[in-house]
Amino acid sequence: MSVEEVSRATRIPVSSIDKIESDHFDDLPGEVFVRGFLKAYARAVSLSVDEVLARYTASRRVAWVTPLPIAAPARRSTGKRFGVAIAFVVLLILFTLALSIVLRPRKGGGHDMPPELSQLIPGGLGGGSPPSVMSVSVATLV
Repeated sequence: MSVEEVSRATRIPVSSIDKIESDHFDDLPGEVFVRGFLKAYARAVSLSVDEVLARYTASRRVAWVTPLPIAAPARRSTGKRFGVAIAFVVLLILFTLALSIVLRPRKGGGHDMPPELSQLIPGGLGGGSPPSVMSVSVATLV
């Protein structure tokens, strides 16, 4: 059986069959592929699959490595979250305090008119309509 016929029967590339026949297993893709190629090759040429794999394993002397257990990801400490929460509450209190100082009502019944302007208005504070710009300027000229 030629290499091309084995390649068609097993669907293994010709270059890979050449590497298998010349024992260049390191040039092939991963270990799983090599074992699959060897099984298909052994079936195509009527060899014992178990014997071919046993010889391959013996020639490779593969050391079985026990995988390390995967550790759970480290949890963040709750102390950091607690500190952020406290900082947020303190900032909220400071913001509320500043807002209450800025928006608190003024002394004197809520009239924010300076005394100079209150003297120019006839009737003093709270009486009549608010002065227009013309009446204030005329009063200051007289």
